[in-house]
Amino acid sequence: MTPRSTSASQDAVSGARELMLELLMAGLKAVNGRLAVRSALANTPMQQPVWVCAIGKAAEAMVLGASDVIGDRLDAGLVVTKLGHAEVPALEGRGIRVRIGGHPVPNNGSLEAGQDLLTTLRTLPADAKLLFLISGGASSLVEAPVQGIGLPELQRVNTWLLGSGLPISAMNLVRKSLSLIKGGGLLRQLEGRSLRALAISDVPGDLPEVIGSGLLTPEPDLAQRVGQLDLPDWLAAWVDRGIRERGSCQPEMIAVEIVANLSQAKLAIAAAARHRGLPVRLHEDRFKGDAATLGRDLAKALLASERGLHIWGGEPTVQLPSSPGRGGRNQHLALAAAIELAGHAGHFLLSAGSDGTDGPTEDAGALVDADTLDRAEMTGLSAQAALSRADAGTLLEASGDLVRTGPTGTNVMDIVLGLKT
Repeated sequence: MTPRSTSASQDAVSGARELMLELLMAGLKAVNGRLAVRSALANTPMQQPVWVCAIGKAAEAMVLGASDVIGDRLDAGLVVTKLGHAEVPALEGRGIRVRIGGHPVPNNGSLEAGQDLLTTLRTLPADAKLLFLISGGASSLVEAPVQGIGLPELQRVNTWLLGSGLPISAMNLVRKSLSLIKGGGLLRQLEGRSLRALAISDVPGDLPEVIGSGLLTPEPDLAQRVGQLDLPDWLAAWVDRGIRERGSCQPEMIAVEIVANLSQAKLAIAAAARHRGLPVRLHEDRFKGDAATLGRDLAKALLASERGLHIWGGEPTVQLPSSPGRGGRNQHLALAAAIELAGHAGHFLLSAGSDGTDGPTEDAGALVDADTLDRAEMTGLSAQAALSRADAGTLLEASGDLVRTGPTGTNVMDIVLGLKT
């Protein structure tokens, strides 16, 4: 191969990788929390002074969208979000108090946010107009646990859940069982008040009872549903105690409006790709299951396909070893795909968390190609060993394939793009 052809090949690879990142950002822009909330409120405005509460990783963007429409009718508010996901002075300058909770595992800030929320709701006037803005991450960012469950117990539970391989719906059943505010528990503080709720969905089926563990959505059959899960004895005992402590919540249904979801992001990516002349295969079904298995399967589908872009979305799971390394489910999926794509030039796969974070890392995910393993092996790292240790992030950093977007102002599950040139 001549130096000229080598340079052309490298340019083609760089161009393909840049294109995939541009398409990802087009999808994220379409479901940005500020734009989504602004649109929802502009269509059906709120006319009187409003107290707003935004909880989740997209909380800042969502509350800014509300402020854009409500303006000086925004009476006051509370934002509960993740560290680095809000410009605190700017929000406080608008009269909005900010609490920083823990994610993906609750911390003291999560408990303080829960207490702040409950105290504030008790002191609001009975005729106050309330606006709740909920997005993914709320399950760990804010909490008011049942009696007998403190921060050490909450952290043990959430750490176990994150490594259990359980789907998000099952994880949130456990969280509801130990909470006074989840599973509709927050409704006890809202009787007689005018309420509107908007949500960005990060869960399969866009179910309000799963988003943020259903702060405003009752779960009348919680004891039965959580009792069907295969939990370790210590956790089952805590769940039983929590069910008794929290009692039953009246199954009053609050309408929760879904203002952004995964389907909207995927459609926007498809439109952007077609505008660039790419053939598009939009996979409507949401994937689930083991991240490594999915990575291999999606890579094989890409290899067997015609030229063009594949668009997938969903939420995989990872069953972690006792001492996991660096990474998250998107990095794990991408590394498994890279093993299949090794040596197959012209094939690329991008897996990213739409919120800009993947597991306990600041990376959104990874973009791998036919040469990922070669680049990693030059540093002495083994892909199979990294997978077995749940240490995909270390290898993908060495191969130069990690993707970092920073906070995106949204959270609509995970997006996977496959490109065949």
